[in-house]
Amino acid sequence: MKTNFLFVSAENDGIPNCKAGGMGDVVRDIPRHIAAQGDLVHVITPAYGRLHKMGNLISKLNFVYRGMEQEAAIYEVPGKKHFEGLRHFVIDHQDIRSGDIAHIYFNDPEQPFFQDACTFSLFCMAVAEAVKQNCFGKLDIVHLHDWHTSLFLYLREYHPAYSGLKELRVVYSIHNLAIQGIRPLENNYSSIKAFYPELENDFERVKDPRYTDCINLMAVGIRFADAVHTVSPSYMEDVQLPSDPPTFIGGEGLEGDLKQAAQEHRLFGILNGCNYKNIRVAKRKQLYKHSLHAIFAWLQEHNKKYKADFLAHTGNKISNLMEQGPAFTCCSVARLTEQKFFFFMEDPGIMRAMLEKLKQVNGVYIVLGTGAPEYEELFREISYEYENFIFINGQSEDIIDSLYLESNLYIMPSLFEPCGISQMLAMRNGQPCFVHNTGGLKDTVKHLKTGFCFDGQNFEEKKNNLVEVFSNAVDLFFEEKEIWKHIVQTCKKQRFSWEDSVEKYYSQLYLRKPEPPKEVRIHNKRPVKSKIQKENVNL
Repeated sequence: MKTNFLFVSAENDGIPNCKAGGMGDVVRDIPRHIAAQGDLVHVITPAYGRLHKMGNLISKLNFVYRGMEQEAAIYEVPGKKHFEGLRHFVIDHQDIRSGDIAHIYFNDPEQPFFQDACTFSLFCMAVAEAVKQNCFGKLDIVHLHDWHTSLFLYLREYHPAYSGLKELRVVYSIHNLAIQGIRPLENNYSSIKAFYPELENDFERVKDPRYTDCINLMAVGIRFADAVHTVSPSYMEDVQLPSDPPTFIGGEGLEGDLKQAAQEHRLFGILNGCNYKNIRVAKRKQLYKHSLHAIFAWLQEHNKKYKADFLAHTGNKISNLMEQGPAFTCCSVARLTEQKFFFFMEDPGIMRAMLEKLKQVNGVYIVLGTGAPEYEELFREISYEYENFIFINGQSEDIIDSLYLESNLYIMPSLFEPCGISQMLAMRNGQPCFVHNTGGLKDTVKHLKTGFCFDGQNFEEKKNNLVEVFSNAVDLFFEEKEIWKHIVQTCKKQRFSWEDSVEKYYSQLYLRKPEPPKEVRIHNKRPVKSKIQKENVNL
């Protein structure tokens, strides 16, 4: 008998133009592998005022929100690829609009999560109504992703009209615990009382442990879900400990909730996977060509920032590299946030030291991404200082694929990392990774075997070790060719497959009969002694 799933998320890269980060990749891949098991999967996101335009109307949804009658519409939309048993849907409503981050989220610096909470509180109500109306057939399991969807659980718990949702098993995945969706309990347009004024709220069960006049939507998911999932085993252990920033990022105030979930046997750590079949394959020696094409396209956009002084400046560097390429290329592809690049913001001298090292060997560092204004400003500033730093302040699938294929070293100095997919994509192409020894990076990159890891007992040690290990890695590339080749071959052999992860999803999260799990094996040849091993880099 087929199991019927509903995935609820803010992002879904299974359809075009519905991705801001790694969560979109996960919500694309897991449903495909579940469908391959012969089960049924439905994936639903907001339409953001645009995604429904390529779809077919399925049903109108009528419900009460903000104390007023509302009408939303549910559309089925085509996926990027067709998979038997997998269908994609979006919810359209006049108040669900595109934000300024990836045309999905809003940047609300004065009141964090103000507009996003309005969007997703409405979205969750519409999804609850769609489930009630059997728009997806008789469901067995609902899988929610991050704080954006936790109000589905709130409605299941407190709304009389949706008490029937308690018959479903609801799983909640944490993709980024640092972003928690904290909003006032009441007395604000973007508050839980404003969204659902008719409900008798038990504020004690939903309030933030630090800001007691606020609801914590991440905590709602953790407290009310039947199973809570972190996207790597190491991160599951990290989040049960209190944070000690910047040396250690753990539970971010929710470690008590996560410990309790673990004690109740509701907390699971399952590593995200990576695709190794039917993937988009880039051609070699197209990196700079793709970069120039993207830059000229961005120059045509009337609202693109930094046209004259930044994009043209970057384009000039790339044009020079087309004539005479570097001897060594490093890259990063990431959202420009505290999580990903805090080390560089806290001490820009770290990045400058890395670029000085690269200058000695005719090396370059390419960063592609958009994000927080202060991080964009930092990278622009350093871009003007260093000819060998290329900052591509945009998003381009062609450039990203070329960077994963053609760079020599992938740089991922995340302050914390729930899992990370970028390092898996780089390793898939035989590109070693330089990472902070934390969370999911600890689970996937092994120092001097498949890449390079830095760490330390305190933040000062971490900074010093970062520069030292990076310098050693560059030296290894030029001075120990056979050892570098061995690392490349070993990292390319790694397999973090979705098939393995989905087996664990079924046995742990979905409570199907467990099957013997397949181990992710690290294929190592006989260790090769080297100069870098003798230096005994401290971790």
